[in-house]
Amino acid sequence: MRRRNKISLPVFFLLTTLFQAISHAQGAIPNPPPPAPGSPPAANSRSASQSGAASTAPASTGHTAAPNDSQNVSPESAPNTEASDSGVFVFRKQVEEVVLHATVIDDKQRIVTTLDKSDFNVFENGSPQTITSFRHEDIPVAMGIVVDNSGSMREKRQKVNAAALNLVRASNANDQVCIVNFNDEYYLDQDFTSNINKLKEGLEKIEARGGTALFDAVVATAEHLKKDAKLEKKVIFVVTDGEDNESAENLEQAVRRLQGDGGPTIYSIGILEKEEHPKRAKHDLKIMSERTGGIAFFPQTLDEVDAISRTVAHDIRTQYTIGYKPTTPKTQGGYRQVRVDARSRDHGKLTVRTKSGYYAGTEPASGAQ
Repeated sequence: MRRRNKISLPVFFLLTTLFQAISHAQGAIPNPPPPAPGSPPAANSRSASQSGAASTAPASTGHTAAPNDSQNVSPESAPNTEASDSGVFVFRKQVEEVVLHATVIDDKQRIVTTLDKSDFNVFENGSPQTITSFRHEDIPVAMGIVVDNSGSMREKRQKVNAAALNLVRASNANDQVCIVNFNDEYYLDQDFTSNINKLKEGLEKIEARGGTALFDAVVATAEHLKKDAKLEKKVIFVVTDGEDNESAENLEQAVRRLQGDGGPTIYSIGILEKEEHPKRAKHDLKIMSERTGGIAFFPQTLDEVDAISRTVAHDIRTQYTIGYKPTTPKTQGGYRQVRVDARSRDHGKLTVRTKSGYYAGTEPASGAQ
């Protein structure tokens, strides 16, 4: 993933090495030690596929995290939420544990937040699993905001950008957010931060032109979250107004990459009121979102986008976190179907939304069928 107007990492290392060799030969300056492998040439020159440790400079946004109402946590196997040296909360899980983030909806489409561990059943490939950890609390997330920068989005970006910032304002104050703008290419225009002003600057790097490489942008953002985010729970919020017409990967290849163990939840907004091919565009966004446990929204007007962004923030903050150690070890690899059921005497029919499955073991290779 590219940074705008910055020297690329390989060119930087080449020029540095050449300068050092010339200077050493002439005796003009001592030869300094070379940069550590993977270290960025400058603070703002990293890409989602090339960067080292992510920037984590949290700034107060004036928000208060929801109270911790953790229930029935197994202390031996429960994931940990702890503060790092920089004050960022890090969610850690056992290597063999599968962690699901689940939203529960009643028959009136209201989010249910009063369940406990005994109300849930987890199935992997149809076989019941033993829940080893359970939490219901507002866990900070690493979030990628991915916004279409193609030519058709030019007149929509102001309201979309405002909605994206309101999503951050309505979210946990300890969330770490990055900004990716895309058209036929994709750019990491702001690395992980909770500083609203920096996020605003990243969203305002608008060059509305070109096509729509939606799948490539989302997959690259997921890779950046996996490699550089310090928070275990990961979310991608994507806004587009058309179907993909530029990506190297197709829909199924992209979804396979997104469904790697620990992959992100995708929330998507399709602004398709003038789209010539809305059926395909809607299908693609729904598949990406539903298979990762998220939701796809299709507003009738641009004015609805802001309310949707706040709905997404509420959904993320009210999820249950359920862990289990699969009866078939993850080392055996392969795709695993996942289903979570919930029942409670205090509620009627309940629907649980979480990822539909995951690839265990090694991550699927790029372009895998």
